[in-house]
Amino acid sequence: MALSPEADPPSYVSRPPDFTEHRYQLEDSKGRPWLWLTVKSRSREARQLPLFFDRDTITGSVEVDLDKAEGSKGVLISVTAGVTAVGQDEIKFLDVTSELWDARSSPSKLTGKQSWPYSIVLPTDCTVPERGKNKQRQQVYPLPPTFSERASPAYIDYKLVVTVRKSAFRVNQTLATSFVYLPIIKADPPSHLRQLAYREGSALIGPEGDPDGWKVLPSVTVAGTIFGARQVELQCTVALSKPLTYALGSPIPIVLTLRGHDEQALDLLATPSAVRLHLIRLRLVGSHAVQDNPAAGRSNNVFRDSVGTAFFWPSDEGAPQPGVRVLQGELEVKKGLKLGFVFPRFSLRYTLVLMPFQAPGFVPSTGHSGASAASGGGGGGGVVAEALLSERIAIASVNAPGVVPRSYAPPGYVFPEEGDYNNTVGYLENGNQRFYHHGF
Repeated sequence: MALSPEADPPSYVSRPPDFTEHRYQLEDSKGRPWLWLTVKSRSREARQLPLFFDRDTITGSVEVDLDKAEGSKGVLISVTAGVTAVGQDEIKFLDVTSELWDARSSPSKLTGKQSWPYSIVLPTDCTVPERGKNKQRQQVYPLPPTFSERASPAYIDYKLVVTVRKSAFRVNQTLATSFVYLPIIKADPPSHLRQLAYREGSALIGPEGDPDGWKVLPSVTVAGTIFGARQVELQCTVALSKPLTYALGSPIPIVLTLRGHDEQALDLLATPSAVRLHLIRLRLVGSHAVQDNPAAGRSNNVFRDSVGTAFFWPSDEGAPQPGVRVLQGELEVKKGLKLGFVFPRFSLRYTLVLMPFQAPGFVPSTGHSGASAASGGGGGGGVVAEALLSERIAIASVNAPGVVPRSYAPPGYVFPEEGDYNNTVGYLENGNQRFYHHGF
C-alpha cells in the first residue's frame, strides 16, 4: 500500500536548520493502526512529500505492533526508484534495502510495539544494464531527479518502502511514500571580466574584448526577399555567454551580429522584434534517450516545448559600422524549469534555437545554410527542422559561489510570457520559497 500526502505543495529552503518529520501509518481491516513509518526530510512542512538532495542520508524509524501483525517474520526498509513510460511497466534503477528485524535471528520472540531506527545514504549514481544484445554490459548514470507532469510521456518516481515479511503462504504487507529527489548542480563560474561586471554593475564586455567569456556559434546565412522587390543575404552570428551552464532564475547574455551590404535589409532585420531565439525543452522517451542526436529516435518519442524567449536591444558597445548591426540580448532561465538529465529510456535536455527572422516586408527563403538544428549542427540536433542554428545548454540549480548574475535589460522592459510547462510537479518561486507540486 502506498501512502502520500495530498496536493499541498511542500516548500523548502536550500539548507533548513531542522529537518521536518513526516509520519505515515497503515491500518488493519478494523481501522486500527499497526504499522508506522517516520522519516526526516528537507521539506518545511510535514504534510508535504519528503524532500532530499544528492548525498543526503534518509533517517527515521519503523514501528510495528506485533500483536496485531500476526505471522510477521521480518521488517525491511527500502529506497526504490523507477522510470515509467506511459503504457509500459516501470523499469527500476534503484533498490537499496536494509533489514531491520529478522525473527529467525532474534534471541527471543518479540511482542507488542517494537521500533527500529534506520539510516540509508542516497547514492549519487546507479548502474543500469544495457538493453539489446549487450545485456551483460552496464553503464553508470547519475541519479535523475524526480519527474512528473500532467500528460507527461514518462515519469521518474522515488519511494521509501517498509515491508513486513510474513510466513509462508501469507502475503507480505507494505507501507510506502513517494519522495522528491533533487540533485544540487552548481553552475561553473563565468569569465573574470564578466564576474567583475556583475560585481561593479558595469556593462558586459562583448566577444571581442572578452573572448574567454563567450562561445561564438558558426555563422549562418539569412536569406529572403524584402518588400517583394529583391533578394537579400545577410550573415548572422550568435554569441552565447560561457560556460553554457546557467542557473535557475539567471539571465543568459546573448550578442547577435548581422553583416551584409544591404543597409535597408540590415535595418529591417536588426529590429529586436524580428529575432526569434527560443529555449527549447526536449523530452526523449525510448531507446534513443541517451543518444547525442535525438533525431535518431522516432518523432513520436521526442517531445518539444518552448520554455523561454530571448529579447534584444541595440548594443551601445563600440562605434557604429556600415554593413554591421549588433544586438545585445538576454533569455531568462525561469525558476520553474526542471533540471535536465540523461538517463536510459527517459531524458530531458535544453537547447537554444534561432528560428528564421520575422519582419514586415521580409519573406525568408525556404532553405538556409549554416549550422542546421535539423542536422544536429551546433550540438542541438533534432530540435526544429526549420531552425537556423541550435546549441545545447545545461540548467543548474544554483550559481557558482560568489557569482550573482544581473540583468542588463533596458529599464521598463517586460519579459515575454511563456506557457506553463510545469503544471503538476514543478517549482514555483515565491520570495525565497520554492514549492513542489504533487497533483495526481
